[in-house]
Amino acid sequence: MSEENLRAPDDLVTNHICEGGNLDCGSGLLLLIRNAMDAVPQNEILEIRSTETSVREDLPAWCRMTQNPYLGWRAGKGHLNFFVRRGDVETQNDAINKARAYRWQTRTRWNGGMTATIFCRNHSWFVGQPASFDVQDAAPSAVEYVLGALGACLALGLQIRASQRNIAIDEMEISLSGTLDNIFVFLGTATNGHSGFKEITGTLYVQSDADENVLRALWQETVAASPVANSLARNVALNVGIRAM
Repeated sequence: MSEENLRAPDDLVTNHICEGGNLDCGSGLLLLIRNAMDAVPQNEILEIRSTETSVREDLPAWCRMTQNPYLGWRAGKGHLNFFVRRGDVETQNDAINKARAYRWQTRTRWNGGMTATIFCRNHSWFVGQPASFDVQDAAPSAVEYVLGALGACLALGLQIRASQRNIAIDEMEISLSGTLDNIFVFLGTATNGHSGFKEITGTLYVQSDADENVLRALWQETVAASPVANSLARNVALNVGIRAM
């Protein structure tokens, strides 16, 4: 039986409860679980409640990564109940250290012409030439993917922080634009400057009942903690070699 279909015994009960509301693992539930798990003694069980059915598929993966055994799920009154046993703390620390040292990987295959295919885990997508000024292309340019990655990272980061504080976000859109320092460096027709982004500007448009000052504070936290924003704003050690085949 696959983990997402693992049913918890009806007589499995615990006093340790994590109320997840309608959150799923990608919108803040895992942070609530992590905080709740800190108060659970080793080998005791945490019950997680959520109305999101996708937790059945996503929670077992988190349990494997953090070394907290997943015990299954069962239907509750208006929500689903998920059960996780608190694992060995020393083993969990080892898992955390491995997560910190994890290397993210992609593989890129040239398709011929001006497109390439990117592969990572179970995903793949097409990318066009690094920068294009044409009205239409076969695929988005690489620099547009950079802007898109930044926007997605910021949008989901804000949602995670809002859910932690029980703040409902009704609508959200981020508009980003950027200017390259000197695209002709990439084309080989200039040597002054560089071909990377010189500046990126944008605006978050958000609809929420929360106070505007609260939203501004959340936004500042989100930008400061964004992995993609930090990668763009800081110097990254880049070491990409070549191997002839």
